[in-house]
Amino acid sequence: MQESVIYQDILQKGEQKEALRFLNRQLNRRFGEIDSSIFERIRVLSTEQLEQLGEEFLDFSNVSDLVAWLEKNTSI
Repeated sequence: MQESVIYQDILQKGEQKEALRFLNRQLNRRFGEIDSSIFERIRVLSTEQLEQLGEEFLDFSNVSDLVAWLEKNTSI
């Protein structure tokens, strides 16, 4: 069962959801509530992108750094 495509998809979506939830809490704590348009751009990131953003946001000074990262690292 653990090798099935459906199981792996469910597992991956769960990981993405947890990464998104954690990153959202961290960003809100650092910058206050994030604008919904910015959050929507974050919401569609892959788990790997969320993990990368989670590391790199530590170097951000303000929300404009977050927006710049999204522009550089996404095609949305």
